[in-house]
Amino acid sequence: MENNNNQFNSNFGFLMACLGSAVGLGNLWSFPYKLGVAGGFAFLMIYVILCVVVGYPLVISEIALGRKAQKAAVEAYASVHKAFKFNGVLQTAVPFLLICFYCTFGGYICKYLVASVAGLSGNATINTIDPGAYFAENLLSNGGTALIWTVGFLALTMIIVFGGVSGGIEKFCKIAMPALFIMLVIIVIRACTLPGAGAGLAFLFKPDLSGMSTLGGFFETLKLAGGQMFFSLSLCSGCLIAYGAYLSKSENLEKDAVFIVVGDSLVAILAGMAIMPAVFANGIEPGAGPGLLFISMTAVFQGLGVAGRIFQLLFWLLVFFAALSSSIGMMEAGIAAIMDARVKAGKAANRVGVTCLMGLVALVGNALTTLDCLGAADTVAWFHLLGQPDVLDVWDALAEGILMPLTGFIMSILLGWVVPHYIDDEVECGGSFKSRGLYNVCIKWIGPVFMAMIVWGQLTSFWG
Repeated sequence: MENNNNQFNSNFGFLMACLGSAVGLGNLWSFPYKLGVAGGFAFLMIYVILCVVVGYPLVISEIALGRKAQKAAVEAYASVHKAFKFNGVLQTAVPFLLICFYCTFGGYICKYLVASVAGLSGNATINTIDPGAYFAENLLSNGGTALIWTVGFLALTMIIVFGGVSGGIEKFCKIAMPALFIMLVIIVIRACTLPGAGAGLAFLFKPDLSGMSTLGGFFETLKLAGGQMFFSLSLCSGCLIAYGAYLSKSENLEKDAVFIVVGDSLVAILAGMAIMPAVFANGIEPGAGPGLLFISMTAVFQGLGVAGRIFQLLFWLLVFFAALSSSIGMMEAGIAAIMDARVKAGKAANRVGVTCLMGLVALVGNALTTLDCLGAADTVAWFHLLGQPDVLDVWDALAEGILMPLTGFIMSILLGWVVPHYIDDEVECGGSFKSRGLYNVCIKWIGPVFMAMIVWGQLTSFWG
């Protein structure tokens, strides 16, 4: 890779970058509304179980593959077994698909962040207008304006990636991720002290498995939790493999994998604790869907008066950091794979040029997503492919719906059955492989079963 001079300077920087890639809209946008749709506790319970038996084995596998091969996903899989190189190709397609809608939401967030700064005066529209009308008028009914914000977010992502691993990605994430956690804790404390917030906490943590009383209910919860886990942890998107290739051989991969899974899950749960108590305290429907982040939370902040303006700014700054760190990870996964291919072909691997190439792909994809206005406009209705109702679902169906769980399943077959113990020596470079027994059982038996069910559930969800 062109990364021989582009390693992480510290393990902390690596962990913050990996956590930054994992902690994003999957935690702060997708997790709370799927939690609401799936009924709270049952979803949370299945999600935690999947993180242990599927998430942890895949995280340590991806980091180890990247570090052992010193390559991004395509060449990393080819180095394991040439017949499985296709799985690296499929995983490399994931960040290209995800970033085609991610920057759209990043643009929406930028709009809300800037509006929140103006809102400190108390006279801004975001403090006075109906939250649903604000979202529709500023973004859903004005694709051109939304596209400007999207381009701004994409440009910021590219500027940071231009700086490389240690000079751009690591520096940003070492500041952004601790700041994100501090802001999230502050917002959780405020949300949990609202009158009526107890109902939201009960929704999260009070045991209730009624939603899984039938086989259909169980599969619905498993499907939502499984898709969320892959999206939230950035699994099978090439990102962790690329970051692993930049990691020193002396680092303990077991500890790193545990930190990433636990840290990401903790942020997701804290996001639920920040949003659900506020939602219940204000009588808002917890299963409100994707608009829960933009519409419902604005309503919550409007009801808090002067304090609400401050917490509104903190909240959107928090979401902005999370979205930007994940966007950076997605772009780096695609860039690393392209640079590998160019080096293998004997061509120059210029980071700026390759970043611009991926930026162009992201621009075209997000223009389609943004101008579609989440399906509310007819501008690009011709791109509602694969039977999906909007452009966002086209990208999501291919990435989260098929490729992420499917390539995770294929990875488990490769490492559990075709070349078992392949990563053992790489994990042992940084210390003893204490979880070897758990890893072997999960990667060979438990993980493939769950991932096969998730793939089936996703297929029936998008194309039922």
